[in-house]
Amino acid sequence: MAFENLSDRLSRIFADLSGKGKLSEEDVTKALREVRMALLEADVNFKLVKDFIAKVREKAVGEEVLSSLTPAQMVVKIVNDELTEMMGSETTEIRLRPQNEVTVIMMAGLQGAGKTTTAAKLAGKFKEMHRRPMLAACDIYRPAAIEQLRVNAEKQEVPFFSLGDKVNPVEIARRAVEEAKKKDYNVVLLDTAGRLQIDERLMEELQNIKKAVTVDWSILTVDAMTGQDAVNVAETFVQKVGIDGVILTKCDGDTRGGAALSIRAMTGKPILYLGMGEKLSDLEQFYPDRMAGRILGMGDILSLIEKAEKELDEEKARESVRKLSKGQFNYDDFMDQMDQLGKLGGLGGILKMLPGVGKMLGDLDLEESEKQMKRVKSIIQSMTLKERANPKLMNPSRKRRIANGAGVDISEVNRLVKQFEQMQKMMKQFGGSMRGRRGGGMPGMGGMGGFPGMGGFPGMGGFPGMGGGKQRF
Repeated sequence: MAFENLSDRLSRIFADLSGKGKLSEEDVTKALREVRMALLEADVNFKLVKDFIAKVREKAVGEEVLSSLTPAQMVVKIVNDELTEMMGSETTEIRLRPQNEVTVIMMAGLQGAGKTTTAAKLAGKFKEMHRRPMLAACDIYRPAAIEQLRVNAEKQEVPFFSLGDKVNPVEIARRAVEEAKKKDYNVVLLDTAGRLQIDERLMEELQNIKKAVTVDWSILTVDAMTGQDAVNVAETFVQKVGIDGVILTKCDGDTRGGAALSIRAMTGKPILYLGMGEKLSDLEQFYPDRMAGRILGMGDILSLIEKAEKELDEEKARESVRKLSKGQFNYDDFMDQMDQLGKLGGLGGILKMLPGVGKMLGDLDLEESEKQMKRVKSIIQSMTLKERANPKLMNPSRKRRIANGAGVDISEVNRLVKQFEQMQKMMKQFGGSMRGRRGGGMPGMGGMGGFPGMGGFPGMGGFPGMGGGKQRF
């Protein structure tokens, strides 16, 4: 996640404050000096950091804070509130016209910012809203962009419009809107051309498209990995073309996160979505308050719940709980649970969204846990269908064959089988208390310490093949 380093820094700073009990004005000043350095290193705009620190300091050194029973917590709350304010306070959604009218959205951005992929991701979002989107290829300068959009439209199962690379983009936009009206599509996404750098020709083309058709939303896609340069790009587009919102792409990469913190305050334009990966479903609504919580290590349980509701199969989760309670859980069910975990972003992605868990991650080797999961999958995939369905069939000769098929030592197969048997016994003992329950407060997620069919977090001692801490499989 883009804010991982910043989050770690801020968590350490506030942990030090919490350990002091009562705070002096000097304690707050020293902590804010470190916060200032952390924000600057995250590539947040200098003037913005200066104003931010001044606002926090003014509120944090007041008598009400310093004399309170939990001054450190109040300082964190003030920082959280100011971070939220910096990023826009309220969530901005793309407002669409009524179903019987066409909403036109123009996608803009520099080449390589992920504009074409983001257009397809948005089309998928609108389809989920029971809209009828159409993707229109207006980038005639890069033939690969037309093909890329066509392929992504096919994947999203939405209509695709193109007049090739010989027709003027303004004419393509005009005829795309006509086509939408004719065929009863009610959202048109215009994928316009990008450039390697900002130039007048690009800006003029976008201006002409907006003159030719009524554009309801001009959305700028910005590569979060470009840091402060992303803010400069956004400011130029605001001045030259006029934009209504920003989508930050590549937010799953190893970036410093300054763009997300700076763009709203510097341009006055809201961040609409965050691109969190390569998959066409990896587009998250941007919530300033939730993002502030993530940055400060408070987690984002609401986003995790929403993702679980969308991605997880409720019936499968209930069936897993039923099987576990009766000791009927098998290796196929186990594989299903690992697949469900993957849909939620994997082990690391989930843990980082849980309040308070972020501080524990330093004691866990998440990369090794993910590798362990892959090895466990390989072992199970080397089993026959009968062996997966009936774990009791395991014997030495079968284990040797499975180990050879998975390319692992037989001791790893033995360990998985043993842990699986132990888990079955334990779950059967607790079966009575599990029946009919949905636990963890997370829709579609069983009731086993948070994940369907899991007696705790993978990598934390609760799942076969996934020992806690830095243990190796």
